[in-house]
Amino acid sequence: MDLSTGFDKLSKRTKLIYGSGDFGFALTDSMIGVMLAIFLVDVVGLNPGLAAAAIFIGRSIDYINDPIVGYISDRTRTKWGRRRPFLLFGFLPYAILFMMLWWIPPIGSQIWLAVYYGAIYALYDTAATILYMPYYALTPELTQNYDERTSLTSYRMAFSLFGTMIAFTIPLAIIGSMQPQNGSRIVLVAAVLGLFSALPQLLVFLGTRENPEYMNQAEPKFKDSVKAAFRNKPFLIVMGIFLFTWMALEIIQSTLLFFLKYRMGIESQSDLVTATIFITALIFLPFWSWVSGRWDKRTAYIAGMIYFSIVMVGIIFVEPRWGMVPFLGMAVLAGIGISAVQVLPWAMIPDAVEWDELNTGERHEGMFYSLVTLFRKIAVSVVVPLALLLLAATGYVSNAPKQPESAINSIRILMGLVPTGLFIIGIVFAFFYPLNRKSFDKIRMELASRRQQKETKQ
Repeated sequence: MDLSTGFDKLSKRTKLIYGSGDFGFALTDSMIGVMLAIFLVDVVGLNPGLAAAAIFIGRSIDYINDPIVGYISDRTRTKWGRRRPFLLFGFLPYAILFMMLWWIPPIGSQIWLAVYYGAIYALYDTAATILYMPYYALTPELTQNYDERTSLTSYRMAFSLFGTMIAFTIPLAIIGSMQPQNGSRIVLVAAVLGLFSALPQLLVFLGTRENPEYMNQAEPKFKDSVKAAFRNKPFLIVMGIFLFTWMALEIIQSTLLFFLKYRMGIESQSDLVTATIFITALIFLPFWSWVSGRWDKRTAYIAGMIYFSIVMVGIIFVEPRWGMVPFLGMAVLAGIGISAVQVLPWAMIPDAVEWDELNTGERHEGMFYSLVTLFRKIAVSVVVPLALLLLAATGYVSNAPKQPESAINSIRILMGLVPTGLFIIGIVFAFFYPLNRKSFDKIRMELASRRQQKETKQ
């Protein structure tokens, strides 16, 4: 049986159009990841503890959105498909709420400022969920080919890394330092980038088509969808892989500017450092796709995370007196690891959908992706505030020209040792992941045989 026909092989045009959608998500998500914590404490002037509370509240209230939106998209039946209508109607609220997250309201109370940012963060996350949940769920619908999914994910991650690079470089180059007097620049940059982040969703809506076969399937019930997810061994394992890998990356992102500003003393050159990291990551995306094709996704992931762990431990021992060249060399090495994080966990998720269909007779892509992002949100709502609380506990002082040694050491721990521990947990999960190329193709052949028998009976 030929497993590379029909909806399996995708044109480069389709891959480019679909991939472009992640440019916007990566841009806004990375800007939040790298700048929101330092924006709240150094620009808005919130106490680190209150900033942690605002982030925790904003993320926590949003927990329920992911499974609801995923479930609704699984049950949606329109002339445009199950997923694409959300892209059409969700892009504008997403852009507006992103801008409001960076506005400094005329509120004198620290408590009420924290309430404002917590509430806006929750509303923004809701608007983002309405877009990205159906968008992510399109991946297994566009192709069922094991390696094509890795290729499609590589295209998506190329745009993701480009958006991340823009988020790490352009805002900082325009804003300058993270100081209160630059608040008006920050909200202006957020308004422009929010709009540029939202527009690619329209392009994805116009330029992709869903598999009509899935529109004819019965609409799954919420309880059955949740049960299917938690009875799916490959999915549970890949969810653990995804969860701990992205927890590590979120901590690295949120700590990076603190590390560059207070440990290395190169805040003014942070755009050069981040550009180096993400240009390298873009260049090495095809490498990890090749490694996955040469071995399989699980083995490639394990190799990539071992490598990245070694780099992150090494980077915290680079001394400021060594100058920029050695640090930029470490930034190149880190970029190679980031490209592995971007491609491999995402490429493993879609394969669990066919395992689900084989065992339940239904497809629950929306619910699966919603649970992955839900657990990621739960993790981020815990780990990033905990990182801020650690800074507060070790004597961090907002905008101090020099931080106490205890705070510097906590920044180093957050930058290197904590992510490494999380990567190791992800590697442990990966050892138990059961789907390789051979077992996945066997599942697909059995599904194709079932469909053929069903058509024959009809």
